[in-house]
Amino acid sequence: MEDTRALGESLAALLRPGDLVVLDGPLGAGKTALTQGIGAGLGVGEPITSPTFVIARVHAGGRVPLVHVDAYRLGGVADVDDLDLDASAEEAVTVVEWGEGLVEQLADEHLVVQLERRDDEVRVARLVPHGPGWEERLGAR
Repeated sequence: MEDTRALGESLAALLRPGDLVVLDGPLGAGKTALTQGIGAGLGVGEPITSPTFVIARVHAGGRVPLVHVDAYRLGGVADVDDLDLDASAEEAVTVVEWGEGLVEQLADEHLVVQLERRDDEVRVARLVPHGPGWEERLGAR
């Protein structure tokens, strides 16, 4: 898990207000740990826990506010619209667990982080940029 958090901290250095990061992977793959690393990298001082039961949490206090969403229990795009996430999307970094296919309309470009936990407990992350801005940012690293 420490490597997953460290990846999140590294990724935070690339993040800007308005960015959307969609986390994809099975239960236990490290989605919340990655978000904890992103929060640490953004300078969020409060603990970051899974927003499963509240669906969305806003963490202020860092260099950019962090909106952390768990879309697992959402039934579709209409439920995402009801959350009104686009109201804070321009000022914050929005990280959505279980959001693939539901939240991409929140931003013109986004980054998908595909997480996998192998049988040997090794976690693998694959960064998939959607849009030229993300391709450029990831290519520069």
